[in-house]
Amino acid sequence: MTARALMFQGTGSDVGKSLVVAGLCRAFTKRGFTVRPFKPQNMSNNAAVTSDGGEIGRAQALQALACRTPLTVHMNPILLKPQSQVGSQVVVQGKVVGTADARAYQTMKAGLMPRVLESFGRLKNEADLVLVEGAGSASEVNLRANDIANMGFARTADVPVVLIGDIDRGGVIASLVGTKHVVDTSDAAMICGFLVNRFRGDPSLFDEGMITIAEQTGWRAFGLLPHFDDARRLPAEDALALTAKSARKAGSGKVRIAVPILPSISNFDDLDPLEAEPDVELVRVWPGTALPGDADLVLLPGSKATIADLKVLQDAGFGVDLAAHIRRGGRVLGLCGGFQMLGRTISDPQGIEGPAGTVDALGLLDVDTVLTGNKSLHPVAGVTVDGTSFRGYEMHVGRTEGPGMQRPFATLGDGRPDGATSADGLVSGTYVHGFFADDEQRAAWLTKLGGVSQLADYDAGVDRVLDGLAAHCERYLDLDAMLANAR
Repeated sequence: MTARALMFQGTGSDVGKSLVVAGLCRAFTKRGFTVRPFKPQNMSNNAAVTSDGGEIGRAQALQALACRTPLTVHMNPILLKPQSQVGSQVVVQGKVVGTADARAYQTMKAGLMPRVLESFGRLKNEADLVLVEGAGSASEVNLRANDIANMGFARTADVPVVLIGDIDRGGVIASLVGTKHVVDTSDAAMICGFLVNRFRGDPSLFDEGMITIAEQTGWRAFGLLPHFDDARRLPAEDALALTAKSARKAGSGKVRIAVPILPSISNFDDLDPLEAEPDVELVRVWPGTALPGDADLVLLPGSKATIADLKVLQDAGFGVDLAAHIRRGGRVLGLCGGFQMLGRTISDPQGIEGPAGTVDALGLLDVDTVLTGNKSLHPVAGVTVDGTSFRGYEMHVGRTEGPGMQRPFATLGDGRPDGATSADGLVSGTYVHGFFADDEQRAAWLTKLGGVSQLADYDAGVDRVLDGLAAHCERYLDLDAMLANAR
């Protein structure tokens, strides 16, 4: 029997679509349904490696976790990964097919719909219910032609739509009612109802608001969803979340970790397990401010545009700050693109990130990197030089070589050395993402830095938050009515 499907679109970006879908994925899974998440088109530099050897957006990885099912490229068949000078890398069903700027991509979209529908069909054949997440705003009528992300997909695949508005940003009545009046009449007819997200305070104060929206649009109200504070404990997909997280109360400060936030940061969920530790104060540092002088560790995350981000880092004076940090005995760890920045040079002979050429890097590790066209996408396991095991994944473009590789950061399970370490042991780099989510590896780092890990099982903690989010959705949303409208 073919699955039913229901799509969730937003009045704008960052209205909470991803988390609402994750909560509903877990809620319907707990009801006994076989559920699959689906997002036709995503734009994110925070990605995850799938079981079938590709990559998808981090939000769909979280939603798959909520469904208790392995990741597959068909959950997010089109992934756009922005790069600074060449537009976005276009990933189709898990594999890079090229790059395109915004205008060029508009002409590509029509040819991508068959791949989107193929992936959607595969998920429908293995599930009872497919929950589909839209992208951006449902009312971007200027991008409606050949749309594959929102109403274009909903109409083609005949999937009813629930529209989500965010009351926290203000103007939610106008944004929901306005969507009805801006979109094409046939598109508006696909919308079966709405919900209002991130409410704070006494919900009865918005009773009249919900009635007004329903009367003005003719859509059913599926519920008013209060703010869910524990959502901050879940991996975020959008880099906008980095600013919100930096405003939260920091940890105890026993271990202080500074992270330069550069424009093309990627896979920043590497930070989440560290931030969840009570002993850790994780300080996000934007260009224009200095790295804190009392940091125990400076962590350079991954980047989707390593050369461009390296220039921003150097222009901001972070290179000088890093040299002073090391002189004081502080540690530095580079992950993926951050590892590449720590070397002597980065070469881009094929112009993958921009104009072809070679640039000087930070010179803190005795290695050189050449960016190549082949992308490494692998789950990995191994042991770091201190004998601590880990699990993670590789997701990178580039080959790094040099004398520093004779002091590897780790040995992978297949015997390959990974990464490099400076002669004094203070500076290290690795191509492995996700190893701070490994409890043994994270505990070893905190011990090394003077703290104590208090999280026995990080992954179990994420799973508990998903259970809490599901219960939150069950309490405040009409799941039975949503299910009745799915088809």
